[in-house]
Amino acid sequence: MMTRSQQSRTSRLTRPSVAIAAAVAVTAGVVAATPDAKTAAVAGPKLSLIAASKSVTLDSWKEEPGVYLDLGTYLTSEKGAFEFKVTRKSYKDPVVASQIIRNGKKTTTKALPAGLVKDFSGLPGFMEVNVVDAAGKSVLKKTESFCPNNASGRVRPDAPAQSKYPQSCPVNPFTLGSVWGVENGWAANTYAGYYSEPVQLAAGTYTAKVSVTKKYRDLFGIANKPQSVKLTVRERSWEATEGGSGGAAAKVASSSLHSGHAGHAGHQAAADPAPSGHAGHGAPARTDAPASATTGAGATFNVGHGPYPPAPPALPWALKKQAAEKQAGKDAFGAQGFSAARVGDRAGQTDGSRQAPGAQPNAKRPTGKAAVPNVPKPDLRSLPAYGITVSDGYEDVPGKDYLAFSANVWNAGPAKLVVDGFRSPGAELMDAYQYFYDAKGKQVGYTPTGTMEWDPRPGHEHWHFTDFASYRLLKADKKETVRSGKEAFCLANTDAVDYTVKNANWHPGNTDLSTACGQENSISVREVLDVGSGDTYTQDLPGQSFDITNLPNGTYYIQVLANPENRLKETNHKNNSALRKVVLGGKKGARTVKVPAHHLVNAN
Repeated sequence: MMTRSQQSRTSRLTRPSVAIAAAVAVTAGVVAATPDAKTAAVAGPKLSLIAASKSVTLDSWKEEPGVYLDLGTYLTSEKGAFEFKVTRKSYKDPVVASQIIRNGKKTTTKALPAGLVKDFSGLPGFMEVNVVDAAGKSVLKKTESFCPNNASGRVRPDAPAQSKYPQSCPVNPFTLGSVWGVENGWAANTYAGYYSEPVQLAAGTYTAKVSVTKKYRDLFGIANKPQSVKLTVRERSWEATEGGSGGAAAKVASSSLHSGHAGHAGHQAAADPAPSGHAGHGAPARTDAPASATTGAGATFNVGHGPYPPAPPALPWALKKQAAEKQAGKDAFGAQGFSAARVGDRAGQTDGSRQAPGAQPNAKRPTGKAAVPNVPKPDLRSLPAYGITVSDGYEDVPGKDYLAFSANVWNAGPAKLVVDGFRSPGAELMDAYQYFYDAKGKQVGYTPTGTMEWDPRPGHEHWHFTDFASYRLLKADKKETVRSGKEAFCLANTDAVDYTVKNANWHPGNTDLSTACGQENSISVREVLDVGSGDTYTQDLPGQSFDITNLPNGTYYIQVLANPENRLKETNHKNNSALRKVVLGGKKGARTVKVPAHHLVNAN
């Protein structure tokens, strides 16, 4: 991604979040009500819906009409944390969610009704919003999901200084396990952010009534105390604000969101904010939008990371293409910026593209005899490909057809993967070493494991560890027909794949490329893939995606293969491959692809 701060992403709240935490703390004492006998009988923490402010002002932009309903409402958890474990045994099995209730040393598990939770993005249909106009007429009713891990803050000063829970609800379609939670004495923003679509509200004043839906009130013992918020919608224009104080940041944001066709899409480095691709139009990017500056719905992990907005995660090629097509002949910032932002970590919403400081390599390259001790090691596994579509090669290679896709390799543990690169003066390559640690975290061994190379292409400009993964297109008989030219990678913890595995790190470092992968003049670099996390790359450029121009129509398999040369030491080398079935059709210049469901996962 794009920042270099060495501050911990969990140690502070944004300024608006600090302000709102104080407001939340005051409000909590006002609105918390004694539940009736029915709610009191339900085991678990005491939950309350609160409004941090009696009024909010939200913007509707002329260039992108619509209002994101960040109304500043929070769910507080007292007398214990509001915690969930969400898993699926395999892609053949449904998602199962359980509430974890801790009472001192006693822990009980309460299974949620079967089918209530269908994915890992949160509790569906949790919130209900009813908006009425000045005449008392209802103009909008909608329900929204609730991610307990969403932007949050403390409601009392003696609450834990930091929440132990992750700061996102994952949206990767092949997620295997997640942990959700509102920490004891904390409040989580109920605003669904870019998970939800904007609503159409004309400029004016309204009253919004926000409540927890009945099925969840009954399930978790939440008192029926809806919150009313005065809502003012104001219409604004990017052109009118272009000369304002946000102009410089806007240009950087425009550059970072549109930096050409980055090979590691979503890891777009803003180390070099120079305009490229669609940048340079000067349209003001809403770096904190759609969250109001008064709501505290900021992404707390991104504090102190400089002026750059957080980058989107690895975008499926189809999404980028859709945005580009929508913007044909228009100001190139507009909708594409919003399309990218919807799946990125923006104010009030966290979906997996977390940012954190990079790890520091050892001061010196290892000396002495290399040894691979009998200690826990990482277990690299591949997820099936997704975000699959056909591209025309852009202007780079006209007349060609390419099969583009996203791929993820993750670490099932029980140990993190740690690779250091060391450069001899003047050398083009770094020598790479894998390190091993005992149960106390002491380094007890190392082994040479290939090289790292500098990638100077725009959108990369960082050090790649060679031979980390390989992508191949297999024929129906599963024999190779095309291989991607992409095999070197910078490792970063972009996706929370399974935070229920042993030793999973819910707050991983090295989550953005500019801190994880060094600079051209670096003498050494450390790349880490933590337990429970994976690294998504989007293969959408010629040389990375598969050239299918002259392939016959029919059934093929995209193979994602981790550690193809077995250079990295793992606990298990037999689970490194994942296949995704695709069916090619159409004619040259107009090829099509159909992507059958992968067991219960129906995501292309």
